[in-house]
Amino acid sequence: MLFHTMVGSNDIERSKRFYNAVLGILGHGEATLNIAGSGHTRLFYRNEGGTNFVVTQPINDEPATVANGSTVAFACSSPEQVEQFHATAIANGGTSIEDLPGPRETQMGTIHLAYVRDPDGNKLCGIYIPA
Repeated sequence: MLFHTMVGSNDIERSKRFYNAVLGILGHGEATLNIAGSGHTRLFYRNEGGTNFVVTQPINDEPATVANGSTVAFACSSPEQVEQFHATAIANGGTSIEDLPGPRETQMGTIHLAYVRDPDGNKLCGIYIPA
């Protein structure tokens, strides 16, 4: 359904360090650097399934801001990877938010979650849902 999800950054180099580390533990390679026709820098993280996660300098030259109520969730392969996602995010300038990482009881059964904000304040989630 989705082709890409995009978040803004006020410091693209800081974002590159953060996301290369965090997405690296999920098995994604480093970002592909892209310069938009407007001259603004974008980082593309591509997934074999065809979806992309993009970090960009806002092309309207206004400061990047966070979307209230929005979360970008990244699939993890195990509860341990959820913990790694959280720890790596914090070690690379992210901020832990909401409950501590761990299991949550839901209508789908027990899932494992960790919530953080990236250095620009974008809300991220590492999530593991057993098959």
